[in-house]
Amino acid sequence: MKQFFSFLSRNQAAIYRVFLFLLSTFLVIYLLPKGGQFKYNFQKGKPWQYENLYAPFSFAIKKSEAELTQEKKNIRENTIPYFEYRLNAKDKAKAQFDELLKTSFVDSLFEVKRRTIETIGYQFIDQVYRFGVIDEVATTSQEDLIYLKRGNEVEEITFGQLVQTSELKDLIEDFIVKNKAQSFSEFLAILLNRAITPNVTKDNKLTEDSIAASLEAINPNQGIVEKGGRIIAKGEVVEGTTFQILTSLQDEYQSLVWSKNNRFWLIFGYAMLVSLVFLMLFLFLKKYRDEIFSNNTKVTFIFFNIILMVFLTTIVVKLDANYVYVVPLCILPLILKAFFDPRLGLFVHVLTLLLLGFVVPNSFEFLFLQIIAGIVTILTVSELYRRANLFMSVGQITIVYIIGYFAFYIIQEGNVLNLEFKNFGFFVLAGLATLFAHPLIYFYEKLFGLVSDVSLLELSDTNSKLLKELSNKAPGTFHHSLNVANLAEAAANEIGANAMLVRVGALYHDIGKMENPTSFTENQLSGYNVHDELPPKESARVIIDHVINGIEMARRKKLPDRIIDFIRTHHGTTVVYYFYKKQERLEGTAQIEDFQYPGPLPFSKETAILMMADSVEAASKSLKEPTSSKIDSFVEKIVDGQMKQGQFLNANITFKEIQSIKKVLKKKLNNIYHLRVEYPE
Repeated sequence: MKQFFSFLSRNQAAIYRVFLFLLSTFLVIYLLPKGGQFKYNFQKGKPWQYENLYAPFSFAIKKSEAELTQEKKNIRENTIPYFEYRLNAKDKAKAQFDELLKTSFVDSLFEVKRRTIETIGYQFIDQVYRFGVIDEVATTSQEDLIYLKRGNEVEEITFGQLVQTSELKDLIEDFIVKNKAQSFSEFLAILLNRAITPNVTKDNKLTEDSIAASLEAINPNQGIVEKGGRIIAKGEVVEGTTFQILTSLQDEYQSLVWSKNNRFWLIFGYAMLVSLVFLMLFLFLKKYRDEIFSNNTKVTFIFFNIILMVFLTTIVVKLDANYVYVVPLCILPLILKAFFDPRLGLFVHVLTLLLLGFVVPNSFEFLFLQIIAGIVTILTVSELYRRANLFMSVGQITIVYIIGYFAFYIIQEGNVLNLEFKNFGFFVLAGLATLFAHPLIYFYEKLFGLVSDVSLLELSDTNSKLLKELSNKAPGTFHHSLNVANLAEAAANEIGANAMLVRVGALYHDIGKMENPTSFTENQLSGYNVHDELPPKESARVIIDHVINGIEMARRKKLPDRIIDFIRTHHGTTVVYYFYKKQERLEGTAQIEDFQYPGPLPFSKETAILMMADSVEAASKSLKEPTSSKIDSFVEKIVDGQMKQGQFLNANITFKEIQSIKKVLKKKLNNIYHLRVEYPE
């Protein structure tokens, strides 16, 4: 068990990457559509680009969503509503009428008159309660049919056969005239109005149940295509019934493939393809970006962005596939370029699009447009900390989208008569959404502890607290760092490296000297040199320790790892040569390990540039009566010496780029010393 835990401890980084690989594969498979992939891509209104298609099996033609929606709407509009008839209402009305009548005719002298009124009143009550009285405002036409439910019996009548309370007054007057009872019309009207109450109400529950039953009974199909029947010919436009037949075939095919028997194999197939994509990413990182591969935080960041893009696209496709181009996929290469480099950004972008090919309709068109847009993103977006650059790049990306879509439309349609300009709006929205990159970069910096050019711009401020402290404690070192920053930035611009990154790295590369500022000649103002009293080995240790001290200080100040890399590598594994030779003179021999920086070697163009600029700038102070030719040979000697020592073996920098850097360093040093090229007499 102890060995097992020891194994886990030693290989926890690799185990985490395996876990990340499996988790990412699972999440992507979960997001992918649950069905077999239909062999054909088609769009409504576009020509069929394949050979004649015949039905591989018999299948039902499904109604379109529009047809089903209209059918449901018709059911809701045309369903006959139910009304509830309260049975005892008529008897209660007669009893109430009789009670009011008795109260009004107490004297027996009016018995004949009372009976006449009673007879007329009962007749009217019988008439109005034939179908019932309703108090609701008539939202239904008088001619519309309704179901009147009396107990367990249902009768079909027109709504107009019901008596509405608003009609009672006129009905009573007409009935009195008809029965020639005008002599006591006012009295009779009062009694009837008091006695008659509504007894019919709409039964919403029964009506909704009826609608639900009708909706459930809707047949989703509108016909059948027999096996072997021709569905569409090559070149025929996909529209109308043909489009619906193709859609039905696609749905039927996917449902047949995604059955219980085939589910395992489909998932297995998805798993292999998704695993291949992620495996390619791991292999790329291992071979070309080992520093990223070794950093699980950065690997997690890359996988997180891939899954995020797949998730967003899947959600949009499920809601409405027409809006798939609104998803700002170009944010992915843009962000990866901001944190890493363009090559990785484009590679990850392409891999993500391969995964999205399972999700989106018309995958070839989608992949073509998105890959082109991704390439434009990589080529145009530079110096992201300059907001104008992002706006210009977004404009260029949008234009490329529109041109690409327009070209596809012409190829498919052969004309521009039915071009839908709203699709151009989707590309504009995607471009605007890409502007969200700035706040997203800030969020990622805080979440993953990464650093972008935007943060580098903030770190380059010489009024920052740490650089202020450096200028106060070690003014000579601060001035040296500024000179190195200028040299390194110019060299980086010359070869196309990250100038902002190398400038910031140069500003902070010697912060470790603040621990013992007077141990370094640039800070020795009084002429006293502490190394005159120290043995060479001890002096070398003090000098070498400024790298370790710088790393520790940078971590305490929470500087990004990309900046700490410059502190760690700016001397590589070079030797403190002055004290090494001094030790040899004093002792006759010296162990080179005691005078050698611990490394590591520079592993990027930027860190290699800093090593050259730092060495050249520091050593240039020792030049006596510098001339242009002296500076040229001096730069050549220092840089060539570093190359011979193998200091740039791990940096992806070419001989041509090193020659360009030398030229820049020579030119800049000549400018610093205000020298001109010496011409022969």
